[in-house]
Order: sequence, then structure tokens, then C-alpha cells
Amino acid sequence: MPTIDVQNLTKVYPVAIKQPGLAGTLRHFFQRQYRQVTAVDNVSFSIGPGEVVGFLGPNGAGKTTTLKMLTGLIYPSSGQVRVSGHTPFQRQRPFLEQITLVMGQKQQLIWDLPTLDSLRINGAIYNLSPQEQRQRIHELADMLDLNKQLTQPVRKLSLGERMKAEMLAALLHRPKVLFLDEPTLGLDVNAQIAVRKFLQDYNQRYQATIVLTSHYMADITALCDRVLLIHQGQLIYDGSLNHLLEQFAPYREVTAELAQEIPAATLETYGEVQSLEGGKVVLLVRRDQLTQTVSQLLAQLPVNDLTVTDPPIETVIGRVFDAGKV
Repeated sequence: MPTIDVQNLTKVYPVAIKQPGLAGTLRHFFQRQYRQVTAVDNVSFSIGPGEVVGFLGPNGAGKTTTLKMLTGLIYPSSGQVRVSGHTPFQRQRPFLEQITLVMGQKQQLIWDLPTLDSLRINGAIYNLSPQEQRQRIHELADMLDLNKQLTQPVRKLSLGERMKAEMLAALLHRPKVLFLDEPTLGLDVNAQIAVRKFLQDYNQRYQATIVLTSHYMADITALCDRVLLIHQGQLIYDGSLNHLLEQFAPYREVTAELAQEIPAATLETYGEVQSLEGGKVVLLVRRDQLTQTVSQLLAQLPVNDLTVTDPPIETVIGRVFDAGKV
């Protein structure tokens, strides 16, 4: 049985329409009109136990709305959702004990108290005995390298340390399903790597199911073999990350260091110009034309150095969203 089963999930919001000016304000007050905005449109997917799935989409695509429906924070307008055998919006205790939601821009720790005090409060909420609290806090703090910070007030922690502490608090009850909305938002590179490593370890140790949204593609490539792409409220792709890259990236990235500046119009005859700075040009070239194009570049232009790589995943995903379908 899938841990998460979503069938024809839809969420429609009524949004008030207000015209400018005094007349518009009075009309809005006495005769308010609404338009319907579809945030999530007929989305279906299933996620099995222990899977780590990336949930990607541009701003406003419906990612956070979907996560909120999966965690029971908002009701769906139509469709069905089951998470660990429960209906999320019923918010039953057995369901809440199995899930957690971590949002990179939200915090649950008490600002002026030491981190350890907030963790003890969380432990009491989940009816953990003092012994269980100590054991789990110590275990998670070791995994996050956070032992020294537990006695410091939350306001004294760096952003990376605070995000680790938030993660510890969210996982203290040892949930089996993790919904992570931008968990590395605003963190430096080292902190991002530490959070990714922790999530990998947690998934392997407890076979937890993880649904992850992130604008940092490194999070997705490090953690997820499968991705869901949502665009304008609709699911446009559900499959492996590698298959997506193979299907939607039929080109390579060619970086050439030229001995002199060449006009962009001339370079466009060899491929799609991604960037041009002085004598350095980055081109996107179709794979089936790569050998011929590289030979022409070397023969026709003053090339000092040339490298061929796969394009960044950000470029590939951006093209998917621009097309709106796969």
C-alpha cells in the first residue's frame, strides 16, 4: 500500500474582486464579488514507503497548497487524499503522530528560551517520557552535530544552527512521513550540505517517506531519484529525475574561451548562446549535432580552450516549466 495516495486533488480559492477608488471600496464593502482561482487542479500520484520524492514547481504553481492538503492544514475542494491510511483534514491523533511539516520560512522554537527547553515542550506534547526525550534529543543532535548549541537561546543561534534545531524539533516524535517545504532556504552551502546529509541518514535509518520542495536543485539531485513537477496547478511530470534530464535535455553545454571577442550573431550559428562575456561563450548544442559543431568551432574560431558538459539541472527544469508540459 502506498504511504501517500492522492486522487484527483483540487483546491479552488474564492478571491474578492475590488475596483480602485472610493466607489470601488463602497461596492466591495456592500456587494462583494469573487472570482475563483484554481491553485491545484486534478492532481493524482502515489508515493511508497521509504521513497524520497522531489516536488518541484515555480512560485505559485501549487506546491505549498498541495503540501498543506497532504498535512490536513486545509481542506481540498475535491478529490481524495490518504496519508498512512488516514484522511489528513480529519487531523486525528494517530495521523499527526506519524507526520511532520518543516517550512524553511516558519519556526516553532521559542525565541528567548534555550533550544533544549523547546525540545522538552515538544516531547511533552507527544507524551514522550523524560528518558525517551533524552535519548531521542541526543541521537538527533549527534546526527545534526548540534549538541553544543542545545543550551543556547534560539535567538543566539546562526541561521544554519536554527534550521538544524527546527529540524530536530520536528522529528523528535520520530515521524514516518516528512513534508519539507524549502528546508534549506537561506542557508549557506555548508549548512545545506549538513541538512541534506542528515535527511539521507534519517531516511535510511527509519525508512521514512520524504516529500521535498526546494528551489535549490542541489537538494533534489542529492536526495531524490523521483520528481513530481507541478505547473499552474497541474501535474506535468511524475517519474525519475534521470529520465527527465534525458528526455528534456537533448543538448550539451559547450564553453569556449576565445582569443578575441566574437559577435553574438556569429556565435548563434553554432548553437543557442547562454552567456557571452568578453571572449568566453557558453552555447547549448543539440547532442546529435555536437561532434559537427565542436569541429566547426575549432576550425573556424580562435579557440584557446573548450569544454563540453551537461547543462545545469536548473536550466533543464526551467525549460520544462516554460513548455508547461512533458
